[in-house]
Amino acid sequence: MIRTEDVIEFFDSKADGWDSGLIRHEAEIGKILDNAYIKEGVSVLDVATGTGVLIPDYLNRKASSITAIDISPEMVKIAKDKFAKKGVKVICGDASSYDFARFYDRIVVFNAFPHFADPFKLIRKLSSILKPGGYLTVAHDLSKKALDDHHHSVAESVSSHLMEADDLASLFDIFLTVTAVISDDSMYQVVGQK
Repeated sequence: MIRTEDVIEFFDSKADGWDSGLIRHEAEIGKILDNAYIKEGVSVLDVATGTGVLIPDYLNRKASSITAIDISPEMVKIAKDKFAKKGVKVICGDASSYDFARFYDRIVVFNAFPHFADPFKLIRKLSSILKPGGYLTVAHDLSKKALDDHHHSVAESVSSHLMEADDLASLFDIFLTVTAVISDDSMYQVVGQK
């Protein structure tokens, strides 16, 4: 069982070197953002933002507003410093239970889903704060196998195996209309529309 305190401690300890060790798979990120309908004028909630890895992408695509949330205070501190002058709101909290004061057009959980102890609780919460017609996506710019192998070697105590995309789609289907299910050699993504 993943313990929230362990997740916070793990990511706090990694925060200072996070950006220097970051590897971005640009083609996959582009597809993920396209499939999530990240485009000009939409409000975006970036869940488990870390140091704000996708925030420049949302800015480049001219999102009307960007809110980012992460459970790690150290990650949040870095993200706030990086994007303080860009109008990005960065929150420290657990997206599964945070009391969001608004609704969003797009919600993205990127490269973070296996770190949530209760997938059902997360998807239920995020679906509840989507605007009608809005999209929720859970995505990784790696294959399921590559991600599971990576977590097994570096983050086993703070992650679970990534669920099969079809199983996640079934979970989405309780709350949303599934619009994309991808699990191949280069990426993983499930998208649902409210």
